[in-house]
Amino acid sequence: LIHSLVESLESTQGYDYSKYHSMDEIYRWMEDVKQGNPELVSSAVYGHTYEERNITLLKLGLENPEGREKKVIWVDCGIHAREWIAPAFCQWFVKEIVNSYKTNKKLEQMLQNLDIYVTPVINVDGYIFTWANDSTRLWRKSRSTPPPGSSCYGVDLNRNFNANWGTVGVSFDSCANTYCGKSPGSEPEAQAVMDFVGKMVNQTLCFLTIHSAGQLILLPYGHPEISAPNYDELVSVGEAAAAKMKKVHGMGYTVGTSPQILYPNSGSSRDWARLIGIPFSYTFELRDKGEFSHLLPEEQIQPACEEAYAGALSIITYVHEKTFNSGTLPNASVFGVAIMIWSSVMAVSLTTGVMV
Repeated sequence: LIHSLVESLESTQGYDYSKYHSMDEIYRWMEDVKQGNPELVSSAVYGHTYEERNITLLKLGLENPEGREKKVIWVDCGIHAREWIAPAFCQWFVKEIVNSYKTNKKLEQMLQNLDIYVTPVINVDGYIFTWANDSTRLWRKSRSTPPPGSSCYGVDLNRNFNANWGTVGVSFDSCANTYCGKSPGSEPEAQAVMDFVGKMVNQTLCFLTIHSAGQLILLPYGHPEISAPNYDELVSVGEAAAAKMKKVHGMGYTVGTSPQILYPNSGSSRDWARLIGIPFSYTFELRDKGEFSHLLPEEQIQPACEEAYAGALSIITYVHEKTFNSGTLPNASVFGVAIMIWSSVMAVSLTTGVMV
């Protein structure tokens, strides 16, 4: 045990988790973590970006002692390029699990029942672009080429999912930050997530997508006229997570749907996950509330990740306990089809507040 603990710690300790890291550094870190923890960590390339870079995840999970089918937790970061605290969190999340599961019996049990899929950066092209120079640092979208007649690159990947696409909180102007693309799943990054997670929908209990900023826990749906069938439970589980987060550093996180506490939107990955039948789906908007916004200083990485880890672990623990210790979860895949709205609501581009 001591030898394996040392190996696990060595795989994560040569890395500075209190700094932002380039994509090349993140790729190398992923390889190091996988090689240092072969019994827990594996990796997979499940898609390619517009510029043909790999979209890579780490899968965290232990063998189930009884050989039972495992359930799935999804965690992704970096769908919006400029939100650097999000990939930093995904790395922190993996580090915490790697360094603690051998001495934390509850976490070990959860990892025997669950496979946790973690994508540190979905929007790889955009993330690399934000590292080019100061003028590109606040780039949000992907880097797909402009549509005919335009000179503006990229699509807002979190408006490109097949969930009431193009109805509210989007723009059809390719120069806008909320440009939703030419059709649902038109962007390879969004389609990769839909293809990969869609194949696991019956096993997937929870979908967590990490963004910044605003200190919010958002639940489905972004469309103001739709309510999730398990809305009350989503709120209570979200509020329990926010309470855990506040205990860490005293930071408050507001829980609610996007129309309630931010703005209406459509085509988000969170809404897509709930519509296809994943019972628990949340967007975390990490620090802060506007002082630094997407330019969160590196000295805040550790506290922001510590509180976010407490929140994520609260939700994952809840769905694990509900599934394995007290019955079954609701599955709304049939209901989800019934409530898909392809309405003719005018698409609204909201410009107030921080775009997340």
